[in-house]
Amino acid sequence: MSYQNLTVIFAVVFIYSVMSRRLEQRALHGALLFCIIGFLLGGDGLEWFQVKLTNEAIKTLAELALAIVLFTDAAKTNLKVLSANLDIPRRLLLLGLPLTIVLGIGAGMALLPGLPLIEIAILAALLAPTDAALGKAVVTDLRVPPKIRETLSAESGLNDGICVPIVFSLLPIAMDSPTAPHLNKLAAQLLAEQIGMGVIVGIGVVVMAGQLIEYCFKGGKQSKTWEQVTVVALAICCFSIAQLVGGSGFIAAFTGGIVFGWLEKPYKEELLKSAEGIGDSLSLMTWLIFGAAIIGSVLHEFTWEILAYSILSLTLVRILPVWLVLRSTELKMREKLFVGWFGPRGLASIVFAIVVLDANLPGSSIIASTAVTTIGLSVILHGLTANTFIKELSK
Repeated sequence: MSYQNLTVIFAVVFIYSVMSRRLEQRALHGALLFCIIGFLLGGDGLEWFQVKLTNEAIKTLAELALAIVLFTDAAKTNLKVLSANLDIPRRLLLLGLPLTIVLGIGAGMALLPGLPLIEIAILAALLAPTDAALGKAVVTDLRVPPKIRETLSAESGLNDGICVPIVFSLLPIAMDSPTAPHLNKLAAQLLAEQIGMGVIVGIGVVVMAGQLIEYCFKGGKQSKTWEQVTVVALAICCFSIAQLVGGSGFIAAFTGGIVFGWLEKPYKEELLKSAEGIGDSLSLMTWLIFGAAIIGSVLHEFTWEILAYSILSLTLVRILPVWLVLRSTELKMREKLFVGWFGPRGLASIVFAIVVLDANLPGSSIIASTAVTTIGLSVILHGLTANTFIKELSK
């Protein structure tokens, strides 16, 4: 069975790789296509792809894929454009993100009354971060104005790291932990550690690695073959070291990517090009497994209330806060709506949902089902509308 699974995974990846340019111009591509294939070939379909991975294995795969995507996307960030429009992502992160969580809690209270308030808050927090990997088609398309691309990239690179302390400070309360009375202190400490250590590790690792890369590049010590894994290894080092010392690996990967991109070195583009392909491959493998192993496993919890919450999470709960916080900016109305709509939920929410599922809360299965439904709808809706909405925005 394991060889059969390997055959399915790499046959699908191979076929997509050789047809990628043509497929990426279609509405049905990337994550959406891999989810559909995974579901059709998985246990609820033809049963050719029988995934037996543990939650921890799926979480790790999603984390590694996201870390690489965050690093490479951040490394390609146009810092001049980002610095000139820094007010926009700052508004989205400091005002829009909390407001999104608050509206998510309100929607949960109305539609999921069976869940305790604290678990509704966890659900709202784990669905608040946007996904860099799923939004890649938008942030890499040159038809999208640079300020919009850099805004979405910066937001997706940082909001999942900000949500980590929120989710992890709410979990002890939901589990009746003795740390619950010290929520404010715990949340502040986690936020400081996650962001602070993430930034420190990201900068420190890449600065030291950059010195070594430059020394080896000048001396011709690196072979062409190993150029393909340099940035991948560096991104995962940023992620894993930050996680090891109590910081946010996602923030470390994003910060490290920013620093790597800031280094104007002749080797930068070549190293990034190879790493980007590996990150995309891991992401698509994650979506294949998501379609085969996770979607079907939570269908028994599916209700119209969960569907309604998922739709609200992707529309009103996301778009209204974005419109409110960007109301006084110079962005045109269609640009504000574009930013609001392209807040896809993906790998970060999968990671958070698995953590909550492993916590065995009374409502863990409902939270997981709602998260999976929201992510699945996001893959479908954002995948189908990306090319069309980009064309409209560029007119």
